[in-house]
This record gives sequence, structure tokens and C-alpha cells, in this order.
Amino acid sequence: MKANTRMIAGLGLFTAIVVVLQLTGAAIKFGVFSITMTLAPIIIGAALYGIGAGAWLGLAFGIAVLISGDAGAFLAVNPVGTVITVLLKGALAGVAAAAVYKAIESKNKFAAVLTAGITAPVVNTGVFLLGCLAFFMPTINEWAAAAGVESAGKFIITGMVGINFLVELAVNLVLSTVIVRIINLLQKQQKRNEQK
Repeated sequence: MKANTRMIAGLGLFTAIVVVLQLTGAAIKFGVFSITMTLAPIIIGAALYGIGAGAWLGLAFGIAVLISGDAGAFLAVNPVGTVITVLLKGALAGVAAAAVYKAIESKNKFAAVLTAGITAPVVNTGVFLLGCLAFFMPTINEWAAAAGVESAGKFIITGMVGINFLVELAVNLVLSTVIVRIINLLQKQQKRNEQK
């Protein structure tokens, strides 16, 4: 019972961190969109509490993206497609990070965090790109033409996701050692609490 209560409290804390980071991070723009500052707490929560926690934290991230107005340009074009894309990309990034972490953790915790840190932005961006393809290509073609870019694909990579993805990936890679330390400390604390 105590472990379940601690997990709920921990998820509540990580959810709050994810929401606050997304709402404040929405002001930091590289190109059209803000960078995702929330992947590190999603990875930590997913590593500590599992795949369900990763999905929940990713979903909370998606909801915060919708609330922050960061997806406003897409909401104006296709509200249903936007909600599906934004919620799915967040939830799947959390699930994938948790699954990768759990698969590698017993062999090498640093490699598990590093791989989860790479996986989260790849899945987040990949699902976003699939959502663009499924729901927004006519509009993206118009945006590309208005920007003077000859192809929508080039516009998506150079104008919409390229810089953001590289920044998100770099942040996760740099934070990997810090994330490992945080996970180690929190897991030690969990074990001590379970022994009481």
C-alpha cells in the first residue's frame, strides 16, 4: 500500500514538473515551434515507475502542449488531427522511453538512460511527422510555397522540426548522466522506504 501511495505521489510530482516545463518552455521558440523541455522528467518517471507511467507523463505533456497554444496553427487547420497527433506523440514517446529503459536497465543503467534519451525525441518527432503526413499535408504544402521552399518535405525538416529535434536530442544526451544519478538516488530512496 505504501509503495502504491509513493508511486501516485511521485507521478503527481512528475506530472506537475512536465506541465510546468511545457507551459514555460512554450515561450522558447526555435523556428515555428518551441523545443520540448519535458522529455527528461518523462524519462525519469518512466524509468522509476514503468511503461504506464511513461504513457501517463507523455499524455500529460501532450495535454500541456494543447493548453499552451503551441499547437495553435495546427488546431486552426484540423482540430481532431491535432489532438490525435499531439496526445499520441507524447504518450508513445513516454511508452517507448520506458520500454527501452526497462529492456536495457539490468545490463547497463547509463546505456538504458542514454538509449531512452535518444528514443523519446525520435518517437516524439516521428509521430509528429506521421501526423503531419496524415492530417496536414495540403496546409504544409501551402506553408512551404509561402516560405519559398520548393518541397513540403524540405520545409518540414528545415523549417518545422530540424533544429528543434537536434536541440531536444542534445539536451537529452547532455542530461543523461544527471538523469542516471537522479534515478539512482530515487531508487535508493524507494528501497529504503520499502524496508521501513
